[in-house]
Amino acid sequence: MLKAVIIDDEHKAVKSIQLIVKEYCHNVTIVGEAYSAVEGMQVIKETKPDLVFLDVEMPQGSGFEMLEKMTERDFDVIFVTAYNHYAIKAIKFSAVDYILKPIDIYELISAVNRIDDKKKSGNTTKPDYNVLLENVKTGNPAKLAIPITEGIEFVEPKNILYINADRSYSEIYFTDRKKMLVSKSLMEIEELLSSPGFFRIHKSHLINLEHVKKFIRTDGGYVEMSNGDKIMISRRKKDEFIEVMSRYTK
Repeated sequence: MLKAVIIDDEHKAVKSIQLIVKEYCHNVTIVGEAYSAVEGMQVIKETKPDLVFLDVEMPQGSGFEMLEKMTERDFDVIFVTAYNHYAIKAIKFSAVDYILKPIDIYELISAVNRIDDKKKSGNTTKPDYNVLLENVKTGNPAKLAIPITEGIEFVEPKNILYINADRSYSEIYFTDRKKMLVSKSLMEIEELLSSPGFFRIHKSHLINLEHVKKFIRTDGGYVEMSNGDKIMISRRKKDEFIEVMSRYTK
């Protein structure tokens, strides 16, 4: 059984989470609630929860500020946030779960089940909240959290050469010739790496423009990366790639 705490300044949101958990998440018991970051820190200290539903924006201190002040963070967090919040990308980059307001029943159930499954598998690794807080502060996440069997590996996007789709998985190739198979689709990773530095040149290939060495028009068209690997470019993407690359190299 997961012990959970809800921290949110909106009484309606707290009530919604309580009702959904009671009705659908029989693997969770609510052991406390708070309506500000200050109250939240105290409730966490008293109840020692496994899971915290944490509002991002609160009048007397954000959820991020609360985490930053805590010296012990021996719990998982599901952030509760508005769809257009600036920190969503940082949250995704850091492999931390979140649900959107207004709260959707199935999103909450899925988030809780992911954490419960992790606990049942014996994986006691907690997210690196320091990485999350740094990503939030910079506004341009510096490290991408990749779930691995043993826990989480943090990688710097600048060290990614390209990523290939492998059915519902993706294979990431790095500048040090290391490669990693991850259980995320290429579309999911593309969404995370949505920046001027990455470009989808083919339905199966996402490349880091920083590491493009050549563009070859013959043989159907392909790009050569800095390590010598050749990546096919789709016909419909050629003109867009040339335009994007011309802007990128200015």
